[in-house]
Amino acid sequence: MKKPMYVSMRGGEKIYINGAVLQVDRKVTLALINDVTFLLEGQVMQVNDATTPLRQLYFVVQLMLMNPGDVEQARSVFETQCSAICAVADNAELRLGLDAVKELVETRRYYDALRKIRALFEVEQAILNNADTLLPVVA
Repeated sequence: MKKPMYVSMRGGEKIYINGAVLQVDRKVTLALINDVTFLLEGQVMQVNDATTPLRQLYFVVQLMLMNPGDVEQARSVFETQCSAICAVADNAELRLGLDAVKELVETRRYYDALRKIRALFEVEQAILNNADTLLPVVA
């Protein structure tokens, strides 16, 4: 038998499990006994926070994880966005990371894909910061 995964939650916190949203009313520890996909409330990105290409990609993968019954439309958007980012990306770390993300999405490992995308946020921010310093100054 598989070892349970324990998730500790505070009162009022939400967890998204296989497309369902659960909210606990007090501090609790959940034992997830079988394979499930889940996100804690703190890992969920709101649409208005999807302000950069990678954050938008994260949001799309998050939709795949949170709404497993309607993955195909989100997958199509993911493929379009990921291809667009790869077409303009000249940073090796970003390109390798996106290749890994594509493979994770293809194998339906959405949570792992989200973790990989989050790890690339710093790379993206550095690229965006550098782009800002390279823009010509208008007098």
